[in-house]
Amino acid sequence: MRIVLCYPVESHHIDQIRAAAPQNAEIIAAEQENIPEQLFTADIFCGHAKVPVDWDGVIAAGRLQWIQSSAAGMDHCLVPSVIASDMPVTSASAVLADQVAEHTIALLTAWCRSLPVYFRAQQIRQFIRRPTRDLTRSTVGIVGFGGVGRRLAEMLRPFKTRTVTTDLFPADQPGTVEALWPADRLDQLLSQSDFVVLCLPLNEMTRGIINGAKLDLMQSHALLANMARGPLVVTDELVDRLEKGRIAGAVMDVTDPEPLPVDSRLWDLPNVIITPHVGGQSSWRIDNMTKLFCENLRRWQAGRPLINFLTDKHLGFPVRGAGYPLWTDVVDSI
Repeated sequence: MRIVLCYPVESHHIDQIRAAAPQNAEIIAAEQENIPEQLFTADIFCGHAKVPVDWDGVIAAGRLQWIQSSAAGMDHCLVPSVIASDMPVTSASAVLADQVAEHTIALLTAWCRSLPVYFRAQQIRQFIRRPTRDLTRSTVGIVGFGGVGRRLAEMLRPFKTRTVTTDLFPADQPGTVEALWPADRLDQLLSQSDFVVLCLPLNEMTRGIINGAKLDLMQSHALLANMARGPLVVTDELVDRLEKGRIAGAVMDVTDPEPLPVDSRLWDLPNVIITPHVGGQSSWRIDNMTKLFCENLRRWQAGRPLINFLTDKHLGFPVRGAGYPLWTDVVDSI
């Protein structure tokens, strides 16, 4: 058996994987530039290919038996041939929820307290008070209520926000939110929220979901936060609404395209904060990813249900209540 890894593991992570893997397993820590070739000889793949991969060829070769993504977003591997195959695919959904939710709070509070304005003023030694906004007791709408959305709702509680959410599978509403609506009530969420936070996966249903028409439903004082995937938002239409003052601002850890071109008008807008897709970074991110993979390796060998198993690969995320455990269900017990 050949297990190919493509995420930044260290030697002690490989030792952990070796201890969980079958005795005859060969474990390869591949670099991004080598992954397209290595996948053709892999039985199991754990990682995130950030370079072009001939997934059609890999599926046709018939050797690869299972994909464990090291990312929550699955657009890097869920091409039509992978979706149509019988091969199991598992995601890293919620493994990075703490970090992304924390980064979201940082961006929201930085925007509310006008920190970028004050940082720029500091550079020219200018000591002038300027208006700020309040996150506390505001209405926050979370679009997509998976691992990140649920963790964000927990972190918002000390701010005493009114938190409303939408999700394709609105099940198990926690006490941290006032409402968990089905996805078709997105317009209602947009019109009511002071802050709209995108925590959606990128798939054929969500690409471009926030376009000019949706932005026009938001209140003029509202902020859009994209913490998920850049193509959820139609960039040109967002820029247009920001320049016209149709919405108050945007914070984003992801953009479309990514990286954002140096000539993008987004860079110059004073009501925008951009970070370079670092929401999931953490000193123990790789430790948790390895923990998930090792547990799933043991489950895979024993024929037990896999954590974060995609019951419908078209969706690109594990469905709560679909009969398979989620990371948040088991993390404290493994």
